[in-house]
Amino acid sequence: MRVAIIDDWQDVSRACVDWAPLQQKADVVWFTQPLGDEDATAKALADFDVLVPMRDRTKFTPSLLRKLPRLKLIAQTGALTLHIDLESCDAMGILCSLSNAPNANLWATPELTLGLMLAAMHHIPVGHANMRAGLWQEGIPFGETLNGRTLGIVGLGNIGKKMAIYGKALGMKLLAWSPNLTPERAAEAGTTMVSKDALFAESDVVTLHLVHSPKTVGAITAADLGRMKQGALLVNTARGPIVDEAALLAALLEKRIYAAIDVYDQEPLPATHPLRQAGNAILTPHVGFVKRDMFTGFYEQSLENVLAFLDGKPLRVANPPAAMRNAS
Repeated sequence: MRVAIIDDWQDVSRACVDWAPLQQKADVVWFTQPLGDEDATAKALADFDVLVPMRDRTKFTPSLLRKLPRLKLIAQTGALTLHIDLESCDAMGILCSLSNAPNANLWATPELTLGLMLAAMHHIPVGHANMRAGLWQEGIPFGETLNGRTLGIVGLGNIGKKMAIYGKALGMKLLAWSPNLTPERAAEAGTTMVSKDALFAESDVVTLHLVHSPKTVGAITAADLGRMKQGALLVNTARGPIVDEAALLAALLEKRIYAAIDVYDQEPLPATHPLRQAGNAILTPHVGFVKRDMFTGFYEQSLENVLAFLDGKPLRVANPPAAMRNAS
């Protein structure tokens, strides 16, 4: 058996768990660079029986799966499979197992979101760049405090609720909207439910925390961005495709709004992407969830899943074959 640990872009997976039990049973290879387009990915992975990807960094489309003739198991890190065509996996006899990070600190993404808000409002990256360049305050705009401003939270799930705690601590007025939000749930989190239009029009900072799904792709439209106040800040640590990227670029180039972004339509973000040149945007490379306890939890369970599969007793299978379904 050949096992590939893929999408380990920070080269950290080897230190997260003890891979020796697996290495005693299989040939294990690490891939620490993005694999490229579909053809390049297929060429790199065609000789492997088991793949351990990191979250949704690789999209397992029907066409890619057809180019992986030896593939028998995708030991997914995380519990979501939007990026995996499970119907094709079923047809090809490929199992997909899931993992979780039960001991992970779930404040990681909210903390990064807060950091991006503070960095943008106080122009911290510009000040840092000036100091590195031997300058002082040249070219740095006035900073703005968050106290007394309005924070609009789009998506009031686990992360959105934590952002409400931060916003309250900063003395901000809290508004919230999501497709299925109720006034009662909003009040429980200390926020006021408003319409989507009102949230974008009234907020000084809009922070996005919708779950990525087919229903939320493009949920933040050009019209939404057009309603934002002049100089307002949009923070996205959820998923890139939630926002109309072309509309966001237009708003930034017209200098109507600021943005602080950790997630993108295409990841890694191409070196020549115009977002990289937007002076009114702070960018980080999708590090909201990249924390030691999160990765350790993912890889611990994924390793268990691979070992169980090699022993003929698959664990945590998202698409169990008929034999397993009948047995249960």
